[in-house]
This record gives sequence, C-alpha cells and structure tokens, in this order.
Amino acid sequence: MTPALELRNLCKTYHLRQSGGVFARHSDHLAVRDVSLILPKNQILGLVGESGSGKTTTGMMAMRLVEPSSGQILVGGYDITALGHAALKPFRRQMQVVFQDSYSALDPMMTLAQIVAEPLHIHGLGTAAEQAEQALDMLVKTGLDRSYGGRYPHELSGGQRQRVAIARALILRPAVLVADEPTSALDVSVKAQIINLLLDLQAEMGLSILFISHDLSVVRSLTDKVAVMFQGRIVEEAATETIFTDARHPYTRSLLQAIPVLNPRERRARRFLSRAEIEAATPRLSGYGVSTGKPELIQIAPDHRLEAILQ
Repeated sequence: MTPALELRNLCKTYHLRQSGGVFARHSDHLAVRDVSLILPKNQILGLVGESGSGKTTTGMMAMRLVEPSSGQILVGGYDITALGHAALKPFRRQMQVVFQDSYSALDPMMTLAQIVAEPLHIHGLGTAAEQAEQALDMLVKTGLDRSYGGRYPHELSGGQRQRVAIARALILRPAVLVADEPTSALDVSVKAQIINLLLDLQAEMGLSILFISHDLSVVRSLTDKVAVMFQGRIVEEAATETIFTDARHPYTRSLLQAIPVLNPRERRARRFLSRAEIEAATPRLSGYGVSTGKPELIQIAPDHRLEAILQ
C-alpha cells in the first residue's frame, strides 16, 4: 500500500553568519541528516527527541513549510519536493499542521468560526454560508459548542485554543496531519483530553498523523510506531511497544530513563549520558553488511531500524 507520507534522505543545512565586524565568519549547520521515514495510511508515527534534535524541522519540511536542502517528500506516492506554489496548492488540502503554540497560530482579529472556515475560503470550497456552517460543525466535532463560533482566541483556555487549531487543520479533511508538540503547553487533564480527541478523529477520518513530541508518556498512549531523532538523524525506529520494552540505542534508553515515575518505590537512579558518551556507545553489530566504520541506520528486525556501526 502506498504510504500517506514518505521522506527519503531528507537533509536541511542552515548557512549561519557569525558577527565579527568586517571579518564576519560563515558556517554551515546540518540540522537534519538523511532522514528517511514512512508514515503508513491510517497510522500515527511518533517523532521524538530532545530540543534541537531536528524533529520540528523535519515535520515542517514534510509540509514544505521549510525547504529541504536535499532529499524527497512524497505525499500519497507523488513527489512534491520541487513543486511550485500553484502546483503545490492541491496537495495543501491533503496535508495540514497543528502548531505547538496555538495562541500565536490563531489570528486574534478573527472569530473562531472565521478561523476554522479560512482554509475553505482559500481553496474556494462552498459559499460563505456553507463555509460558516461547516466551521461550526467542525467546532462541535472537536468538542466545542456552536456558540463558540462568535468568540475570539483570547477568550479561550489553552486547551480550547488547541481544539480550534485542530478544527482548522481538519476542516479540509486532509489525509496527513503533522502535529508539532500539540500538548506540550497543556496541563495533565487537558493533555489527556486532546490525546483522546486526536485518537477519535484519527479513527473517524482515517487520518495519518506524524506526531512530534518530547513527551514519551504521550507518545506511548497515542502512536503505532516511534522514530527517535538525535543530532538531526534517526537513530532508532520501531513499533511503539518495542521502543518502550526493547530499546537498543543508548540515546533511546536515555530518553526512557527520563520519564517521570509517580511511585517513589519505582524510581531508579538516572544517569544522563553526554552527547560524546552517546556517540561512543553506538551499538556495534556484525553480520549485517560490509563494515564502513561509521554509524548507519540498518534493519535489525522486520519492523525495527537501529543506527549501528557494522563490524
């Protein structure tokens, strides 16, 4: 079956200018390195890692909101990497994004009904009355009353604003949704509500979701599969339960050790590895191919990829 979204050897390099008067120096920062991911239809893929690991940049490149330096982006089997604005517009209906900061993502001068209906207006779908009605229906679908249509973003709580952001993203009934840390600014109870909402909508609408997060407890309850990013590259990818019960990469294990434990009796001593220690602890495997002396992402099981040094 053709994946809903596929990334092939995606890279992003930022060209930095360091201030230094007349003799300013320039350097390149490789933010994302050869990332290859497959998001199957009707599944949720978690993309996790610490801040600065490149996961948000990867998600924004998948949406063509950040232009990749190299690699390919395929939506429903179609290569959209080099499409211009006009050719890309039909694909915009198929892929939408929910941002981390819902307050900044919502126009404070527009009512909630106008915000949710805006994608319909941009794509010329329906009359103004039909757009308004669909917007109110989508607010109800995401857990808000129709009366909220006349309100403004500043009148809402964080969880309510995130529901509006989700409603706006889904009004076009996309095939792919990129959710970039959508629960990170919410308290525990509201976070659980948003997770349940995403699960319900995913099942109802047949969504394929790339869920970007650093909160592993959320990822475990929501995703089918998890890819772990470290310094701009994928270091491990497997089914969610495999990641949580049989993680093989030292960075993945370090992330798992950082998950808070409520019961004091279950708490364990934690040792957070430095980046140099993680690099030095990269697994070394034999029998998977010719040794190159450098880390490579290899298939160690039918549904498990691991960065390792072949020997």
